[in-house]
Amino acid sequence: MSDQFAHLIIIQPLGFLYGSAGPFLSPDNLVGRSGNSFPPSAATLSGLYAAQQSQPGTNKRGEATHNLNLPDLFLAGPFWAYTDNPQNFYVPTPFNYLAEINPPEDGEAIRQGKITEKLTWNRQSQQWQPLKVGKFDTKTWLPINQWEKAETVSEAPWQYLPHLHPRLEVEQRRVDTSLARGSLFLENSIQMHPDTCLVYLANTPIDNGWYRFGGEGHLVEVKCEQITNETILRLLNKPVGDNFALITPAVWGSNRLSYRFPAIGQGTDWKTAAEWEKAQVFTERPLPFRYRLGGTGQTKRLARGRYAVPPGTVYVLEKGISQPWFQWDKSWFPCEGYSYKRWGCGLALPL
Repeated sequence: MSDQFAHLIIIQPLGFLYGSAGPFLSPDNLVGRSGNSFPPSAATLSGLYAAQQSQPGTNKRGEATHNLNLPDLFLAGPFWAYTDNPQNFYVPTPFNYLAEINPPEDGEAIRQGKITEKLTWNRQSQQWQPLKVGKFDTKTWLPINQWEKAETVSEAPWQYLPHLHPRLEVEQRRVDTSLARGSLFLENSIQMHPDTCLVYLANTPIDNGWYRFGGEGHLVEVKCEQITNETILRLLNKPVGDNFALITPAVWGSNRLSYRFPAIGQGTDWKTAAEWEKAQVFTERPLPFRYRLGGTGQTKRLARGRYAVPPGTVYVLEKGISQPWFQWDKSWFPCEGYSYKRWGCGLALPL
């Protein structure tokens, strides 16, 4: 099976989605948004494949288990799109594009904006130019059809709607006040604009249907279709060269440490991969990255907590990389259970 992406996985929420949850509440902590994480990562989507295509088996201890027989599965995301045109999905705007979102006009509309300036790396002065002072909107999204000639951007089409879940006693419909961890649970649920959907890339199709996705039992409708947008196919197959931007989070380094660049193990040391030496980077604060490895018990095993370079990060290399992302060296990606390349780690497009 090829590493190349050939399918769009389109996820339409049937109500709220899970935006991660805060801690159990106490009288001293009645509000909060700890652990926010939305949209769900590609590792979350892989759980749908596991639920649908895993095979029953037995582990070394004789316990019943399920094994996912998809060693060549590759996913990437998250992105979003308007439901009437999922082929032109939106990706994180590169950080060197300075954007301004228009003032709100309609409470139901998704605000649009424009790119006012594009910064480029000047090798002589060793600066991003032109030098700009002022406030610009961050966390904007760019339609993939405009990747090669960026003009307009959009804000994210979702909002957080925190609400409380009471933890009830087993045999009575009243709050269980005896729990040491508290009796109320704050869920930071997400409401997406009704005309939008989440989009992921995959090299393996999945059956259309309704699935529970992203935690707290929220239902979504999943559709799978072939990638027919020539712009997407061309960008995914084009060598990234010496100037490119990430459209998904990137975890680089060893299985224990996280870096800004791919690192290769040399004995007990880890050194930056040769292609990435003396690279310039335009980035922001790292993002926490963690996923569940699975297991046979009620509580699934968690992967090691890592920090990811955020999507939108721009790299400028001295020599460049002569391959598209799907041909990148797998040794650049950490491996914990699976290679992080499986989750579309560091998917990059040329600028």
